[in-house]
Amino acid sequence: MTDSTKHYAVEKSDAEWKAQLSPAEFQVLRKAGTERAFTGEYTDTKTIGVYKCRACDAELFRSETKFDSHCGWPSFFAPLAEDRVEYIEDTALGMKRVEVRCANCGSHLGHVFEGEGYGTPTDLRYCINSVSLALQPE
Repeated sequence: MTDSTKHYAVEKSDAEWKAQLSPAEFQVLRKAGTERAFTGEYTDTKTIGVYKCRACDAELFRSETKFDSHCGWPSFFAPLAEDRVEYIEDTALGMKRVEVRCANCGSHLGHVFEGEGYGTPTDLRYCINSVSLALQPE
């Protein structure tokens, strides 16, 4: 799933990732899968804290940027910092989307969408799989 020419701070073999992650986590984080809408543990969470990459523990999003988009997945209007995520053009489903990955380990997080009219400060919706995240409460 990850770009074989890109090197990440955290790199592991598929066997090592499979030993660390649950099957659902591996499918989403390492194989760019998607959890079913409205099934993730953080879809409606209001807890204050930091959302980390479930694969490598890198801090990715703050709860202050999470908002209710009613799309079925946790939504954020900005990452903690731009260097925490990377963007990959995704045309896999016959449409142009922008995949969001953890910049520390290359794990798939979700996608980012622009111009949907949510009224957030950035007009962006980072649609992130709950299974890709681990919330560290404040």
